Amino acid sequence: MHPNALLDLATDLLRQVLKLDQPADSVVSSFLRQHRNLGPRERHSLAETAYAVLRRRLLLAHLAQSGSGALERRLAALAWQGSDTFLRGALGPQEQKWLAEVKAVDTAGLPEKLRHNLPDWLAALLKNELGEDFWPLVQALDQPAPLDLRVNTLKAKREEVQAALAAAGVQAELTPYSLWGLRIHGKPALQKLELFIRGDVEVQDEGSQLLAALLAPKRGEMVVDFCAGAGGKTLALGACMRNTGRLYAFDVSGHRLDALKPRLARSGLSNVYPAQIAHERDDRVKRLAGKIDRVLVDAPCSGLGTLRRNPDLKWRQSPKALEELSVKQHDILASAARLVKPGGRLVYATCSLLRKENEAVAEAFGTEHPDFEPLAAGPALASSQVSRAEELESSGHLRLWPHRHGTDGFFAAAWQRRA
Repeated sequence: MHPNALLDLATDLLRQVLKLDQPADSVVSSFLRQHRNLGPRERHSLAETAYAVLRRRLLLAHLAQSGSGALERRLAALAWQGSDTFLRGALGPQEQKWLAEVKAVDTAGLPEKLRHNLPDWLAALLKNELGEDFWPLVQALDQPAPLDLRVNTLKAKREEVQAALAAAGVQAELTPYSLWGLRIHGKPALQKLELFIRGDVEVQDEGSQLLAALLAPKRGEMVVDFCAGAGGKTLALGACMRNTGRLYAFDVSGHRLDALKPRLARSGLSNVYPAQIAHERDDRVKRLAGKIDRVLVDAPCSGLGTLRRNPDLKWRQSPKALEELSVKQHDILASAARLVKPGGRLVYATCSLLRKENEAVAEAFGTEHPDFEPLAAGPALASSQVSRAEELESSGHLRLWPHRHGTDGFFAAAWQRRA
């Protein structure tokens, strides 16, 4: 494709993405499906340019003010993630001169807002949470996330999968904490590899894998993944159970549960029972009250721990939405807790960075439910053979940060129901 034509496509894509009325990954996927003639490098350039603009939206919009022509074209040029030679071929002499001048600007002296590229409300919360660690977090969120895989231990061993990936030209390193994880830098076409097709691996962030290790389901137990979604954690839990017992995958969205079906077929698991529920007080839930050994509540949340992957979320969330989420999280956790039998384990988790969705919800639950005894995350993870488990605990909880642990941002609190 001619360079100018590709830059025009990037401009069109940014017009759609910057409406912020839909998740960016959905917009990008739909756009690329409409342009199936594009090659892998062209698709990568378009997608990553869009995400780069979302990461640095405030800074790039400020720098783009000095140019002329369509704003989205200027943004695409400033954030271009493809070949520099290709970009020069798309720009006229004046545009090239403007781009060189803008890229020479020393951004270190610009206002904080243009350097952290966060909404004011979110920056204030994170500064209060992290103090001096705020800027290291900002730097981490400015980088694309690596691709983490979970090895399906029912079918393969981690070292065997690592070797098979290397033979296919994909270099993978062991994740530092999860015993099941491999990390890849870049975005290879995994779906075409035989080891993916036969279910040896699933794409899953290391932090998400650690939630399964914290719940630590055993052979033959009854387990509930209360907000299963597309089932990434469900599959990890089923593998921990060695395909024994009963594992219920509940979710209010039938569409999300449908996405679990092909993954479940690849996994080789036969102990998983997906079920759509109307709400957290559904009759299916009531019938299991007091009967479940372990319950995972991966609650609906802001998703702000995934900003490396989903940078649009910081522009699509709001303080009002956060208030509504915290009420929902409280109600879901209280309902799910009824399932846990005496001596059973309950884990509440989010992929949020914010205390309001994390510690505040856990503290309120603990106050209202004295029959649940808190479990320290460090020892619980160590008993599941998680490496360097002590690094992952904060005030008794699992607390993961992109800049500290290299994972998405995750929180989890665990309790045991008193007998």
